[in-house]
Amino acid sequence: MLAELRGLNEACGVFGVWNHPRASQITYYALHSLQHRGQEGAGIVATDGETLRIRKGQGLVAEVFTAEYIDKLAGSAAIGHVRYSTGGINGFENVQPLLFRSQNGDFAIAHNGSVTNAGILRGMLEEEGSIFQTDSDAEILAHLAKRGGSSPLPRRLMDALARLTGAYAFVMLKEDALYVALDPLGIKPLSLGRLGGGFVVSSETCAFDLIGAEFVRDVEPGEFIIIDEQGVHSRRFARSGQDALCTMEYVYFSRPDSNLKGLNVHTARKKLGKALAAEFPLAADVVTGVPDSSLSAAIGYAEATGIPYELGLIKSRYVGRTFIEPSQSLREQGVKLKLSAVRKVVEGKRVVMVDDSLVRGTTGRRITALLKEAGALEVHILIASPTIKYPCCYGMDTLSTDELAAAKQSVEELRIMLGADSLGFLSVESTREVFPCGLCLACYTGEYPAREVEEHV
Repeated sequence: MLAELRGLNEACGVFGVWNHPRASQITYYALHSLQHRGQEGAGIVATDGETLRIRKGQGLVAEVFTAEYIDKLAGSAAIGHVRYSTGGINGFENVQPLLFRSQNGDFAIAHNGSVTNAGILRGMLEEEGSIFQTDSDAEILAHLAKRGGSSPLPRRLMDALARLTGAYAFVMLKEDALYVALDPLGIKPLSLGRLGGGFVVSSETCAFDLIGAEFVRDVEPGEFIIIDEQGVHSRRFARSGQDALCTMEYVYFSRPDSNLKGLNVHTARKKLGKALAAEFPLAADVVTGVPDSSLSAAIGYAEATGIPYELGLIKSRYVGRTFIEPSQSLREQGVKLKLSAVRKVVEGKRVVMVDDSLVRGTTGRRITALLKEAGALEVHILIASPTIKYPCCYGMDTLSTDELAAAKQSVEELRIMLGADSLGFLSVESTREVFPCGLCLACYTGEYPAREVEEHV
């Protein structure tokens, strides 16, 4: 459904490039392809081998950067970030990358995810004299690394990373190296690619397609990568006994043209739709999806059932950023501006509306009303994922069970609340069968793969 309206949002996207003569320009375009992962802030840090230069600000990538700013970020290496403020904590100081300057050299960090023991570590560091300038988990890593003694920076970073729990993907830049790290369970996505004689790393492979990079491999859980003049060097800061990529990356967050763990996101969503068809073979006249992330699942359901797929809902592309703020009142008003039903498609029809997930339910209720106001005889809602009953502490913006409709209501109660003629959710078992890798299913099952989650749950 519409992330900016519904409140189901990811906590950022990261990108890095090494050894390219137009590193900042490459990063700028890559951030455009990752814009769906965060619309509240963007930033780039670039280096010419001697100095790190930064430009960042609140807003969309196109609003933060001009050609003049990009030209000032000269150099052959850069990292970039697009931000969504998980929990509503915003402000310029929290826009990334974060740039740290010291007598021993400068250092920049960009981060996607949530460190679940952040409060413990922050309290310990403050007791030892640290003064924090932001609310970002990335700053915790910088403080830990700085206190790591006289060891080389890569060693200090790996020791610091080993003290973090939760979900995180880091890209870090020095004048002479690019560092990359992924949490020990691989909850967050991160991929390595090659661009000419250099290398790139990104939260999603769709960025590689835009800039013409070649996918090399996924960054492995617990891996620390050093990219410098000698090439790519892989280290391990932690061993992982399981792979737990966030299921919602497939279901909702990632772009359909991205690939995760060797599986295309659009293909995965079609499989989810076909699994829905096996569990809920309804009698209907038309199948439609909620733009944009639900369309693939709707197509899969239609193919499996033989019910025609139609464009029953249209999303406006021209509503300004006023309606991307993470507040309930703006979400409800934004639904009316962002979506409309196609009357000639749904009028007099029994409609199956496929959606990717259900969080609060307010958007689903309004969409059901839109379809019935447009003349739909029946509206059957099918959700291409299980019921979200538990809060996420790994970077998704569902931090309280009070926000989750399925945590407080039965499926029948949800159906009545939505105004639907029927309601079905894909089972956890069918969800597992679709994917080739281990998954984090915590928001469905309450089984959190990482330690120390009680701080957020």
